[in-house]
Amino acid sequence: MTNEVNTYKKGLFYTAFSYMLWGVLPLYWKLIHDVTSEEILAHRIFWSFLFMLALLTFFKEWPNVIDVCKKMVRQPSLVLLLILSSVLISINWFVYIWSVNHEHLIETSLGYYINPLISVLLGMIFFKEKLNFWQKLSYIIAGIGVLYMTINYGQIPFIALTLAISFGLYGLAKKMTKLSSGIGLTFETLVVTPIAIIYLLMLALQGEMMFLQFDIATNLLLIGAGVATAVPLLLFASGAQRIPLFMVGVLQYIAPTITLIIGVVLYKEPFTITELITFSCIWTALLLFTLSNSRHFKKVAIKIKKPNSVEM
Repeated sequence: MTNEVNTYKKGLFYTAFSYMLWGVLPLYWKLIHDVTSEEILAHRIFWSFLFMLALLTFFKEWPNVIDVCKKMVRQPSLVLLLILSSVLISINWFVYIWSVNHEHLIETSLGYYINPLISVLLGMIFFKEKLNFWQKLSYIIAGIGVLYMTINYGQIPFIALTLAISFGLYGLAKKMTKLSSGIGLTFETLVVTPIAIIYLLMLALQGEMMFLQFDIATNLLLIGAGVATAVPLLLFASGAQRIPLFMVGVLQYIAPTITLIIGVVLYKEPFTITELITFSCIWTALLLFTLSNSRHFKKVAIKIKKPNSVEM
């Protein structure tokens, strides 16, 4: 029993801490906002790949990497899924970095609040998962929130939806590849690292690369992008294995909440009545979705669907 409790506590700590790190990650990108988003992305990919190679060596994971390579030979579809994962996470990283450094932290937060709903929708489409009454209601409420923001802004919240959809599809691809997070991230960055290197070389030849032209701190931060990317992911992978899935679902709201607070409090991004109504709809939807499988909510749903007949 004691071992189970310790395992649960470790899982809780690792998972919560990973989401906290993801929540404060915008502060990291803000420190290098003078570097273009494209170059930051290229460095993030390149240094993440090198860092993962170092970790695989340290933890003696190469036999498992070889097994995955053999599996790819037998299953070419796995290669296609890894390429798809690479493209999706690259899009997500770029949009995230760009939006943080262009004063769109609040919309970034909205994207990751919407993400769980996108993930469940993909589960319905690809794995025939079904929604109960409260989950359907949560989707309607979330949709109203996004529609309200769209009408008031006069445009669709592309940043939020791009982040939510790209990360949701990335999660779907990861679920289908069934690789460990460390090996998966290594192959994903391997796919796009040649493109990142070519881009950095082009910048260097044109005299436009910021790396090594800034102060030492900025250069170290660009190199450290690999660590900043991999550490939360590895913590999450280790923690999520030790706690129930519903707890992972509850904890995932830590990151966008921290990001929202940072955007409003530190960077004074506008949080108008439009954002308040939109976020209220999303928060209500997420609360309903989180509680939808509880015994009490299931009983209420049954009563709503089948109201008691009035006794004569």
